Amino acid sequence: MSLGAQWRERLGDRGFRLRIAVTVVALAVALMSLARFLQWNEARSGVVLPDPFLAMYGPVDVTWLTFALIYGGLAGAVILLAREPERLLMAIQGYAVMVGLRMVAMWLVPLEPPAAMIALKDPFVEFFGGMAATLNKDLFFSGHTSTLFLLFLNVPGTAARRIFLACTVAVACCVLAQHAHYAIDVVVAFPFAFAAYCIVRRLNRASA
Repeated sequence: MSLGAQWRERLGDRGFRLRIAVTVVALAVALMSLARFLQWNEARSGVVLPDPFLAMYGPVDVTWLTFALIYGGLAGAVILLAREPERLLMAIQGYAVMVGLRMVAMWLVPLEPPAAMIALKDPFVEFFGGMAATLNKDLFFSGHTSTLFLLFLNVPGTAARRIFLACTVAVACCVLAQHAHYAIDVVVAFPFAFAAYCIVRRLNRASA
C-alpha cells in the first residue's frame, strides 16, 4: 500500500482523527509548559553534584556533532515513521509524555550545571534567528539523549533501530564530553524514555 493510501485509510477512521487532534493539543500544551518551566527553573537554586566521571577529563566542545546527530535523527525518523501513521502518532505522544516527565524530574531534582560545562547552543537556531537565552539548568534528565532513544524505540526495522541506537549512544557521549550534563542525567534518560514509550502504548491499547 502506498504512503498516501495508508494515510487516507487511517484518516478515514474517526477515532484516529480524534487521537490526532488530542495529540496535537497535548504536544502544544507540553511544549508551551516546558518553555515556561525552563525559564522558571533557570532562576532557582540547585545542587552541584560531585561527578567522578566528569572529573576524569576536561570538556570538549562537540556542539556541531551533537546537533548534527540530533537533527539527522529527527529527519530520518520523520521519513521512516511517515510510512506508518500509527507509529508516528505514538512517537509524538511519547515525546509529549516525556516532556511532562522531564518537568517533573527537574522540579524534583533541581541542579546547578557542572562547573566546567560548555553550554549546548543550538547552532541551527542561532543561525536562523538567534536564541534569547542559553539554558544551563535543563539537566535532569538529558532531553537530547532521551529523545533519540525514544525514536529508537519507535522506528521500524532492525537496521534502522541499530542506527538510531548508535546515534543515541553517540549523543550521550557528546553531551558528557562537553560536560553539558552530569553522568546521572544521561544514565536515567534511558529508563525515562522507555517509561514514556510504555505509557503511550498502554494508553493506546486502553483506547482501542
